[in-house]
Amino acid sequence: MTVEILDRLTPAPAPPEAASHAAAELQPRAPSQLRVAYLVNQYPQPSQSFIRREIRALEDLGYAVRRYSVRRWEGLLADADDQAEQERTTVLLDAPVLGIVFATLLAACSAPLRFAAAVAAALRLGRRSDRGLLRHLVYLAEACLLARELRRHAIHHVHAHFGTNSTTVALLCRMLGGPSYSFTVHGPEEFDKPEFLHLGEKIRHAAFVVAISQFGRSQLYRQCGYEHWEKIKIVRCGVDASFHDVEASDPPAAAKLVCVARLHEQKGLPILIDAAARLRDGGLKFQVKVIGDGPLRGELERSIAEKKLEASIELAGWQSGAAVRAALLDSRGLVLPSFAEGLPVVIMESLALSRPVISTYVAGIPELVEDGVVGRLVPAGSVAPLAQAMHEILTAPIERLAAMGREGVRRVAARHRARDEAARLADWFEHYAAPK
Repeated sequence: MTVEILDRLTPAPAPPEAASHAAAELQPRAPSQLRVAYLVNQYPQPSQSFIRREIRALEDLGYAVRRYSVRRWEGLLADADDQAEQERTTVLLDAPVLGIVFATLLAACSAPLRFAAAVAAALRLGRRSDRGLLRHLVYLAEACLLARELRRHAIHHVHAHFGTNSTTVALLCRMLGGPSYSFTVHGPEEFDKPEFLHLGEKIRHAAFVVAISQFGRSQLYRQCGYEHWEKIKIVRCGVDASFHDVEASDPPAAAKLVCVARLHEQKGLPILIDAAARLRDGGLKFQVKVIGDGPLRGELERSIAEKKLEASIELAGWQSGAAVRAALLDSRGLVLPSFAEGLPVVIMESLALSRPVISTYVAGIPELVEDGVVGRLVPAGSVAPLAQAMHEILTAPIERLAAMGREGVRRVAARHRARDEAARLADWFEHYAAPK
């Protein structure tokens, strides 16, 4: 029964690839009849500025977008734009328990065959996951609540960010009779455990799927049959006018770098501390400002203290977007020694501000950062090459850094404007989901 219902939801064939909007000055479109909802597990968060920019760019193009978060982000929102976005977002699990129970009973009574198929799917997905059966039954209840919300607001299409539980909820909502869905895969989590996340099944039954880089698309190709490849599109993350319209300036003479990252093992921050110790022991005076927070903060603080690097490394916590821009402009570049990534938006932000980037040969990063041209790339997990690259950027002549910066500005302007990428995404919405 599950297979039969899902087979009836197969999307129409795709058109030729949408024309690039990268060179166009986009104007607001005539208001579309398409009503879109965005679904994210926890939104907004400090690290999700790219989602906010995408939604607002779609709104600038004339789309009405409703925002849904499965659960509320409980951390600090330092940015006023994130605070405003939180006010615009409906949090599903803020609903009272009785409301969730009512939505589930309503789904079961109004369409029992669809509900039975969704229950069977939730159990099957749960048995072959790292989250378990109970968690997937919770996802089903969330899907019932979402389906009721979407009907109430006459939503035609749901777009989820991340191929994790938010997309599971979108899939189950579709099985309950909800609208078509698409989703954006960022990585690295989706690529670390695709079989537990059932990425292939989510691709098969989505209207279309978005990758943020060529690398990401290649990994999605691995998770589905060739017959589904055509529905996997590239829509890059972008930066907005607050970065693109900043007047180019030369980097400062002071030996400063910035790292913007969640304090998590996959960002490679212990390697950054070890590299900084090498530079300090070699006699170089410098400063690295680390913007972000996360579970590794205590370990990093202890390591900095043990190595007596307090004068060289500052853990500054989460900062507003304006503070991040100011820190990048006051530095010689960004350093991000990640082990696992998609394609970090902060790299685009740094290059848009004409500041070079030091990073690693990981995932989609080499598609934007060319070693020796807009910064330096080093092998992930390598202390000595990272220290050498940091030394090079910290001591390079201003003219060389400025040349790297100019090329970085050009590359980001050509491929990572939020409004251009939103227009590309809107083309796919119109093709796959617009009311006929």
